Amino acid sequence: MRVTIACVGKIKEKYLNEGIAEFVKRLTPFCKLQTIAINEERMPENPAPAEKAQVLARETARLLAVIPQNSYVIVLDVKGTLISSEELAKKFDKLTLVGSSHITFVIGGPFGFAPELSAGADETISFSRMTFTHQMIRLLLIEQIYRAFKISRNEKYHL
Repeated sequence: MRVTIACVGKIKEKYLNEGIAEFVKRLTPFCKLQTIAINEERMPENPAPAEKAQVLARETARLLAVIPQNSYVIVLDVKGTLISSEELAKKFDKLTLVGSSHITFVIGGPFGFAPELSAGADETISFSRMTFTHQMIRLLLIEQIYRAFKISRNEKYHL
């Protein structure tokens, strides 16, 4: 299986990069993971609603451009459907059975994304009703992808 994470911005915090690197290494036997990070658009200091919409539209257009064709697209959004780790594992299993061997997860930037992103996705999920930084959610997502593969294989997972 191939998994792509399309996201906004670079991660600057060392502890997040170290955590991500650890889970990327653990995922090696289970999937080919690729992260495509686009540059974050500059948002003016107190933007007018129209300015914010323009910035999000540009960022969203660039995100949409890097999503691999024929992949199953899952957008992460606090307004999405809440799912458990077990449900994510079942989703991977189901997609594999129907021949979808490439999943793309999309993470917006610090100000979110334009509505077109969710509209073009196969589904929108949420990890929690709480809001996490777009950088932190990348680590949480990669850990949950790893956990889903372990659950699918009935393997124990303890850190």
